[in-house]
Amino acid sequence: MRTFRSPRALSCSRIALVVTTAVLFAATADVAHAQMTPKDAKALSPDLAAARAGLEKYQDPFAAVRDGFFSTIACIDFPKGATDGPVVYPPGAMGVHLLNPANIGPKLDPAKPQVLIYEPQGDKLKLVAAEWFMPVEAAGGTAPSIFGQTLAGPMNGHEPIMPPTLRHYDLHVWFWKNNPRGMFTSTNAAVKCPKMAAYTVRVGDMHNMKH
Repeated sequence: MRTFRSPRALSCSRIALVVTTAVLFAATADVAHAQMTPKDAKALSPDLAAARAGLEKYQDPFAAVRDGFFSTIACIDFPKGATDGPVVYPPGAMGVHLLNPANIGPKLDPAKPQVLIYEPQGDKLKLVAAEWFMPVEAAGGTAPSIFGQTLAGPMNGHEPIMPPTLRHYDLHVWFWKNNPRGMFTSTNAAVKCPKMAAYTVRVGDMHNMKH
């Protein structure tokens, strides 16, 4: 016996199919993004590869919070770039910084970055980079280094996420989002801060930042 389905029932079925497909596509896209790596990921040195692997757990920002990282709330954006003494910030963004005060000290550990950096994407935060950070007072007069790279600086603290008097050195490593200007460049043109969000902070205009 042939079953008759009303136009309304058929319409509801089609809507349900569309919604289900959209949900599955979104879930698949989210997994794919979580697995996305820089274009040169296969060429990472052993120490960089080991550091990246050890930090993968922080794809979940709640895991970072449980391990002592605190959100600085603001999404830092340099839409026109800036300079701060010896440090040049090309146009791009940094994202949202999560800081772990317990990791700050006179020695740098590849497994313990002082900062994790996330990019807001919709209602989620996506891990894009890690940052090794050292205050000038802890550096003992010498710019520290890690991964064969000398940290940039010294520079003032970046308002509003830290006081400007906190002079420091830092090194950004874009493990999870390819940076067109290089893995160790401070800003990343591929990272976006929501333009109209209250927590987006636009910094610099290619002039020297205040010292």
